[in-house]
Amino acid sequence: MIVFPAIDLKDGKAVRLTKGVMDSAKIYSDEPWELAKRFEDMGAKWLHIVDLNGAFAGEPKNLAQIEKIRKNTDLKIQLGGGIRDEKTIKRYLDLGINRVILGSIAAKDPQKVISLADNYPIAVGIDAKDGYVAIDGWDKTEGIEAKELAKIYENSKIECIIATDINKDGMLSGLNIDFIKQIEKASKKPVIASGGVAGVEDIEKVKANNIYGVIVGKAFYEGKIDLEKILKEN
Repeated sequence: MIVFPAIDLKDGKAVRLTKGVMDSAKIYSDEPWELAKRFEDMGAKWLHIVDLNGAFAGEPKNLAQIEKIRKNTDLKIQLGGGIRDEKTIKRYLDLGINRVILGSIAAKDPQKVISLADNYPIAVGIDAKDGYVAIDGWDKTEGIEAKELAKIYENSKIECIIATDINKDGMLSGLNIDFIKQIEKASKKPVIASGGVAGVEDIEKVKANNIYGVIVGKAFYEGKIDLEKILKEN
């Protein structure tokens, strides 16, 4: 199991949202690269970054901070938020990003994403509200069930799926393991659990269910979890 510490970028700062609502942003660091370095010192191997401004704008918006994180750490980085075309994918990979996350475009144009995955390291982000896929910074809900979208990627070359239950995100109320397992079963792909990690019990559930990875955000920032201990044990 891989533990992915998370940095969400808004206006150049590291923040966390509640249920994906931009106005709920709470700032945790003015220098996100220092936070990334701290995660590396704790023993993290991977970092999960979301460009929140980019997710709403549909194009990169926190490039300067992403470059600083890349230059100052040796972490493997998976990055999402506003990546909608091949040009942006190439731009990030040239910058040294290890894996790009496609969300909105993965729901709107799955065949394009399946084609891109033949040539680039891609994770598909499936963000769901009440079981239905949400897109464009979680601003809109598509009329497709998350598990149906996951199934479309069953025979593709995507590296993994990042599954988020929006109702749980930033709530510190526990992961929706049933939802994660549904996505895993439908796609037959490695799945990274996201949204709602409240404490070490959630990490243990992920491990017990043989889930590929888990994203830890607010639980760390709010002091609910000993991330260094978890990283050392995994």
